[in-house]
Amino acid sequence: MFYLGEPLTYSKFQLKNRLVMPPMATAKSDEDGRISQDILDYYDEKSRGGYISLVIIEHSYVSQQGKANHNQISVAEDYLVEDLKKLADIIHGNGSKTVMQINHAGSETLREVIGMEPVGPSPVKNPSRKDTAIPQELSKNDIERIIDDFKHAAVRVKNAGFDGVELHSAHGYLLNQFLSPITNKRTDEYGGGIEGRVKIHSEIIRAVRKAVGEDFPILLRFGATDHMEGGITTEDIKTAAEIFERAGVDMLDISGGMCRYTIPGVNEPGYFSPQSEAIKEVVSIPVILTGGIKTADEAEAILREKKADLIGVGRAIYRDSNWARNAMER
Repeated sequence: MFYLGEPLTYSKFQLKNRLVMPPMATAKSDEDGRISQDILDYYDEKSRGGYISLVIIEHSYVSQQGKANHNQISVAEDYLVEDLKKLADIIHGNGSKTVMQINHAGSETLREVIGMEPVGPSPVKNPSRKDTAIPQELSKNDIERIIDDFKHAAVRVKNAGFDGVELHSAHGYLLNQFLSPITNKRTDEYGGGIEGRVKIHSEIIRAVRKAVGEDFPILLRFGATDHMEGGITTEDIKTAAEIFERAGVDMLDISGGMCRYTIPGVNEPGYFSPQSEAIKEVVSIPVILTGGIKTADEAEAILREKKADLIGVGRAIYRDSNWARNAMER
């Protein structure tokens, strides 16, 4: 049986226990995306003692076009690497490993944030955020540029000393917009069936892998349900998971898609456990499950039932910086 304190050893990513702090946006960076002292202090407090095996840093934008909100962390320029190193060093000094999540917001942003018109796979309004406009459809040249933006951002993450990089394809952001049939109405090779809708993912994964090398872990946050009519299906997510693993992903981090990080009316711990279970049936890489897990007993129950390999505890750790210590020392 699995327990929260058991090491993860059957992965490229060796972890001392099964507890993960998932990415949660703080809006604490400087306006230009630089790492602020507030960011350093926040992650220092959360990771102190090293009780969390893996800290995944909140989403950071790969280009100005992909910025989601004001005061979001940036990985869009080389000059940011030195400040990012400070963040990795603090978490390592506390005894935890850390991964940085990189993201392009696509249509889930506003002109006032990015200074240009938002873009998406198709000119379809994003259902995950009510105040957004209909985006401009990306051309194939635009897609090639975005793939390069992810690749360069991943290299910056590696150069800053992080232990891996996570690609964000959940919560209604750009890669999730390609993944979901709700927002992807393309008729070229980047649309249609699930193989087409994840083509951009495969190309990003392969580009990142070539740039960072075989030993640097690549994670992918996977919006595995839209919980909306016409959304992604269970068969879709199983096929997509297999494609991601073949392309080079080392770990899948399961969350919501167009429904974002909750499911209306679902209050049981592990909101997305049906999806994580389905994905675990078809992949050999570790699977992280996050959503509504408030106690160590709830986390251990999910591990024992083999619904996931790792447990992300977000809001409980956000509210109580001693949560991880109390869970591991009980």
